[in-house]
Amino acid sequence: MKLHNLRPAKGATKKEKRIGRGEASGHGGTSTKGNKGGQSRAGYKSKKAHEGGQMPIQRRIPKVGFKNISRVEYKVFNLGQVESLVEKYGLTAFTMENLYINGLISRTDKVKILGNGAISSKLEFKVNAVSEKAKSVIEAAGGSVEIIK
Repeated sequence: MKLHNLRPAKGATKKEKRIGRGEASGHGGTSTKGNKGGQSRAGYKSKKAHEGGQMPIQRRIPKVGFKNISRVEYKVFNLGQVESLVEKYGLTAFTMENLYINGLISRTDKVKILGNGAISSKLEFKVNAVSEKAKSVIEAAGGSVEIIK
């Protein structure tokens, strides 16, 4: 072994790319950034979702469907569910306040009662909407329905 044969272990050293340190470094002149344009200059930052002249994805993909701005979303309860909720929470009246207190709806929800199932107990309903079938079943059981706006 002689001094001129000594070498560091493979992978132990790495040549650092010293950009913009003159022509002798091999990375002088344009500092590996090419010629002209925003990308060759300091402070360049590409715009989010910019595709460089290609038609952007939000314009390539077709618009689909229709969004009705007048649509009213209801939190729906069937009469069968109402019966089980009355037993579970011990409700005497099926009102918005009772439902909110028991965590079944949020403050801004609108409630609609549908006629699927049966109801045996006499209940007072104060909700935003009721189907015709549900209304007839409730009144037949001796209950009352009040629509809140």
